[in-house]
Amino acid sequence: MKLPLKQYFPHVSNFAIGCMGFGGAWEASSYNTEDRRLMHNALDTCLDLGINFFDHADIYKQGRTESVFGEILKSSSIPREDLIIQSKCGIRLADEHSVGRYDFSKNWIVESVEASLSRLGTDYLDILLLHRPDPLMEIEQVAEAINTLLSAGKIHHLGVSNMHSYQVDFLQHQLNIPIVINQLEMSLANCEWVNEGLTAGMNEAGRFSPGIIEYSQLNNIQLQAWGCLAQGRFTRDLSSQTDCQIRARVFELASEYQVSPEAIVLAWLMRHPAAIQPVLGTTNPDRIKACVQAQTITLTREHWYELLTLVRGKPVP
Repeated sequence: MKLPLKQYFPHVSNFAIGCMGFGGAWEASSYNTEDRRLMHNALDTCLDLGINFFDHADIYKQGRTESVFGEILKSSSIPREDLIIQSKCGIRLADEHSVGRYDFSKNWIVESVEASLSRLGTDYLDILLLHRPDPLMEIEQVAEAINTLLSAGKIHHLGVSNMHSYQVDFLQHQLNIPIVINQLEMSLANCEWVNEGLTAGMNEAGRFSPGIIEYSQLNNIQLQAWGCLAQGRFTRDLSSQTDCQIRARVFELASEYQVSPEAIVLAWLMRHPAAIQPVLGTTNPDRIKACVQAQTITLTREHWYELLTLVRGKPVP
């Protein structure tokens, strides 16, 4: 699998680590020694497995995720250029003064990136993602913010998260650099991205953005999948009867391919020709190891369609 990102980062790993789970509890005011240990162990595991891509956002644990990552990175001997660090901005969480909202104003974008760089202890982000669309976006302000950050060397590339092709085109029309990533919720559980193409013009068409997969392929935009394991819905041996048939088949295929159940679920995602990059949200080193087994196998076309049919609950049209 050749990721579109390889044109910018020849050494990029097939997987990214989504760092939202690090930095302690959401309601905490600080992180502790155990939180540092968790991040340190995960980082060591990732590097041992060849994973060099780390996905952040300014809102994750109110910035503590970036802070603990930066602290661990500073104390290590890992060369900064060996890592690909991505962060996002644009979401403002509710507080005592305001409701939750999005903010793509020039000042907020620039301030957010500068704060992320300070917490991460680095001079630049390899990639900045605009985190969910802002209906009040003024495209000229976004362009000014990105140009300011680019000229200062504080970001090297730009991407988006949770946007459809029209929004990407609208942004791209004003920008001087290509949008290189779109991060979307994609998984075996959330397979509307497949159904949208299967059921175009039919009553059962889903809600996924029409044509975004093909648009991304045509424009060399890396699709990143958040929620790619659907919180273990098909990979944990749960007592619940929900999805029991799918879970059972995933475990059978894991035995047949001699990999973990996580690898089967991710291999299903990675089998698509769009070269999707899974963003792994786990903080558990053993589960990270289980996930990367996906890159060692290729599901047959029959097995891929079998899992899709099971999740759909009916045959393909």
